Amino acid sequence: MTTPFVHLHVHSQYSLLDGANRIEDLVAQAKAHGMNALALTDHGNLFGAVQFYQQATKAGIKPIIGVEAYIAPRSRLDRENHGVHHGSYHLILLATNYAGYKNLLKLVSSAHLEGFYYRPRIDKELLAAHSEGLIGLSACLRGEIPSFLADGRDTEADAAAAQYQDIFGRGRFFLELQANGLEAQTRMNGLLLAMSRRTGLAVAATNDCHYLHQGDHHAHDILLCLQTGKTVTMTDRMKFQTNELYFKSAEQMLATFGELPGALTATQAIADQCDLKLPLNQLHLPDYQVPPGYTKASYLEEMAQQGLRERLKRRHDDRIPETRYWERLKEELTVINAMEYAGYFLVVWDIIRFARSRQIPVGPGRGSAAG
Repeated sequence: MTTPFVHLHVHSQYSLLDGANRIEDLVAQAKAHGMNALALTDHGNLFGAVQFYQQATKAGIKPIIGVEAYIAPRSRLDRENHGVHHGSYHLILLATNYAGYKNLLKLVSSAHLEGFYYRPRIDKELLAAHSEGLIGLSACLRGEIPSFLADGRDTEADAAAAQYQDIFGRGRFFLELQANGLEAQTRMNGLLLAMSRRTGLAVAATNDCHYLHQGDHHAHDILLCLQTGKTVTMTDRMKFQTNELYFKSAEQMLATFGELPGALTATQAIADQCDLKLPLNQLHLPDYQVPPGYTKASYLEEMAQQGLRERLKRRHDDRIPETRYWERLKEELTVINAMEYAGYFLVVWDIIRFARSRQIPVGPGRGSAAG
């Protein structure tokens, strides 16, 4: 019987110029390997989340939406690196339910808007405020705990682990083991196992998948060159010193973690905790509050009629009778109300009205690009 295993650390093309996996290929590969679940954990973003959710669900595979977050060593507002690469550590976050998914959205948005320093960063304060429905993994060699352990700072590593356990809750934070052919990672696995024994934290095996097949590592190396503005012949450049970061089967993972089957079964246990249901094909518009006595449709109609009267007063072309304008307005309003978009048009009207009242330029075009 095959040891249960689920990939929980996976990058797609939305880990820009770093991940070389197309989402449809990831889902197909998981299906071919007989896996019942799959996670997507792109770097600092959720660009592929909905596409992944839809394609995995269609294929009968449980989608686990996550992110490889960047976490600041101190405050996300602090624009210093404190000796940490690009001022951030890595941390895997997985949503177990819809509350967790909404928290991922909040964390990623705040990371870009508030914490950006080389990377979109969060901090532990923000994470603690939005930890409901999330599971954490300690990530790769650039995670906070591995970084401390690599420097011989075991006490600080234990303290960081205790912080994360407090944030996520007991049984919801895991030490991440990888068998990816890197000597530093092999040494780190030993340190993480020792930490597991002294802290009681469980371990989980991942493979930090950046490409689909082992032979794809050459193409992935070129992708890294595009990211860093280097050529493959340059020796002084970023390069993954392994060809093991591909989408392995459960059997291949068992071959490398045979002495630690619990690290593999832990991934299935984590997947079993995840049951995210996204409410797709629904309108999610702000609820525009109209004055008493109005519906959204009647208020939009009155504002539109008022606007048309003002424009007709200023028009200079009398070749078109006024009745044509009123007929067209009625037709437009009929379509808008049939689509239940009256609230959306009122929201946009309110934004434009506010902008003009503050002398903020408003574009004359319509559509997403002009908007």
